[in-house]
Amino acid sequence: MTIKTLLAAAALTAVSAMSASAQCSWGKQAMSCADGMTYDSDSHACVPVSS
Repeated sequence: MTIKTLLAAAALTAVSAMSASAQCSWGKQAMSCADGMTYDSDSHACVPVSS
C-alpha cells in the first residue's frame, strides 16, 4: 500500500468515528429508582426517601 492510501484510510476511519460519537448521548442517561427511592448524585446510587 502506498502512504496516500494509508492516510486516506486513517482519515476515513477518524471521520466515521467522530460522527458516530457525536450522535451518541453518553452520560445523558436517566436514572430510575424503585418506588420509595430517589437518586443520590453524591453516592451515585438509589437511596430510600426520608420523610
